[in-house]
Amino acid sequence: MAFTVGTQTRIGRQFEQLKASGELGIVAYITAGDPTLEATRRFVLALAEAGADIIELGVPFSDPVADGPTIQRASERALKSGTTLEKILALVRDLRRSTKVPIVLFSYYNPVLQMGLDKFASAAADAGADGVLITDLTPEEAADYRRAVSARGLDTIFLAAPTSTDARLALIAACSSGFLYVVSRTGVTGAKVSLSEDLPALLRRARAATKLPIAVGFGISLPGHVSILGGLADAAVVGSALVSDIEREASGDSPSAAAIDAACAALAERMAALKRAARSGMSRREALP
Repeated sequence: MAFTVGTQTRIGRQFEQLKASGELGIVAYITAGDPTLEATRRFVLALAEAGADIIELGVPFSDPVADGPTIQRASERALKSGTTLEKILALVRDLRRSTKVPIVLFSYYNPVLQMGLDKFASAAADAGADGVLITDLTPEEAADYRRAVSARGLDTIFLAAPTSTDARLALIAACSSGFLYVVSRTGVTGAKVSLSEDLPALLRRARAATKLPIAVGFGISLPGHVSILGGLADAAVVGSALVSDIEREASGDSPSAAAIDAACAALAERMAALKRAARSGMSRREALP
């Protein structure tokens, strides 16, 4: 698929590399602080080592209306462990000592607004974050947010829904940088067995609205999903399946070191399978000369 990316951000450079190799990208979402921030640090490194192209760190929120039960429970565990936006930014700063993988902060608007837009943007950029996605903020209400975040060199990523008209897709794309996040289906987050039959038509409409790379999320969990998306999109966002791996292996008030190790191994195994699908079969695109 043809798209245009900028080289000034780490996210843009990552998509350029993927385009050059003809490879579908994998964006990995996990909830920061689930079950602890130290565990999250290890999870990010394990995912990056296994091939994740971009990491989305979810900021836990007490009323995560866009999320399904899996991520809602992860938010509850993270809040219970004392996770805050300030602590997540400190985690990003710490991660930058060990990895260059692009990091997107995935948050509801309230935590960002409480910190203050300019303070948040400065702190996120200084910590080494690369982009921000506010799940409950529309382009029409985002002028101040976009000004603050863009001024610090961070990409502003917005969600495009299946119900979006062509005109609205164009508006969302015009407000986005880094990539356009296309929601594969209506409803909340959560792993699904199959993709929506309407997704190819939605992605064709999105492609007509933007030259940005297109990432597809909500319901993506299996290598087969990645294989299908290879001919349609530029990246697949995998979230609930990874959060489920963490919940299965390392839930509880005080997970043991062995449990954290098991969660790291499960995340790495899933990511490796997704990347194998992204590098072969239907996912493979002709590399640039």
